[in-house]
Amino acid sequence: MGDTFLDKIYGEATQAETNAVYDAWADTYDTEVGENGYVTPGRLARLLFKHKPEPQTPVLDYGCGTGLSGQALTKAGFQVIDGTDPNAEMLNGAREKGIYRRLDLLDLDRDPPIDAGAYDILTAIGVVGTGAAPPETFDVLMHALSTGGILAFSLNDHALKDARFEGKLCEWLDCGAAHLLAKEYGPHLLGQNLNSNVYIVEKN
Repeated sequence: MGDTFLDKIYGEATQAETNAVYDAWADTYDTEVGENGYVTPGRLARLLFKHKPEPQTPVLDYGCGTGLSGQALTKAGFQVIDGTDPNAEMLNGAREKGIYRRLDLLDLDRDPPIDAGAYDILTAIGVVGTGAAPPETFDVLMHALSTGGILAFSLNDHALKDARFEGKLCEWLDCGAAHLLAKEYGPHLLGQNLNSNVYIVEKN
């Protein structure tokens, strides 16, 4: 396929460098990941609905990008989905799909970036990992949940090779602040021979 954005995105980068890549990628993102068989959104959305079959419970799709994750959540059965992303160009793609109740530009400099207790279900599908959101994003998401809230997220093979990412999950599990409802390993990008873990975590 030559020099693609998928060839560039998995290296270490500053937030500004990552934003620049996604700015440039926005127009062709759906096509490129579609051609490479991006299946993690569907896998995670189906697993989430299996554990939380509540179509009317609002879901915040954190790092929604162009809305492929929202499409997967809709197909799985969720009917009330809000999205947020730090990249305005990617949000334009999500807006065009017409599946979100609301879409907001995510301000990563705001502390906290998500109002605590605003949602009972948060998703971060293909968001946390090398070349994307840092491990500390997991803490941000968990702190935004009230007791009994659910976080559904994924870590691809690149992130799984870096102990910091799954280590953040273990910090919450080991101290009893959360418990793991499900964890499944399977395909992520078929065309890249890349896999991912998908997780469903409940906050205690």
